[in-house]
Amino acid sequence: MAGKVSAAAPRRRGLPPVVDAGTRVLILGSFPGAASLAARQYYAHPRNHFWPIVGEILGEPLAGLPYPERLARLRSRGVGLWDTIVACRRPGSSDGAIRDAERGEVRRVRRIATALRAVAFNGNTAARGATAWAAAGYATLVLPSTSPAYTRPYAEKLAAWRALAPWLAA
Repeated sequence: MAGKVSAAAPRRRGLPPVVDAGTRVLILGSFPGAASLAARQYYAHPRNHFWPIVGEILGEPLAGLPYPERLARLRSRGVGLWDTIVACRRPGSSDGAIRDAERGEVRRVRRIATALRAVAFNGNTAARGATAWAAAGYATLVLPSTSPAYTRPYAEKLAAWRALAPWLAA
């Protein structure tokens, strides 16, 4: 049956966190899609709005840069990336198909990102982890998903994501 995940579906591990001692804002997705897992890059799907939106907010041409440079620019601005789910079973890229999820640990990030003040969630599936981050004392923001599957217009997504701006000010 379509949409069902059998126990035999392969368990996939996500991408490592992109955080360091200077991370002030952590953006958490749910779990990398198939394109991101294949490329070993966050938000690798060409229609995902993440890089253009964050680039506009930071005033950086992120979408046009090679991936290592994108990450370097994020780090230089105190921005980190990770996912609320670090491993799961899921065919394809739909968050609705995620099963047997293993959540990332707040304390793992806390040990590294000592300057962290705010955690932003890229979409509602990622936001299911907000309670743990808020309980750890971080400000939390739930933002609309940048996924191409979430069909809200780009301008609306960008307007909502501008809520990050105060947290990104040096």
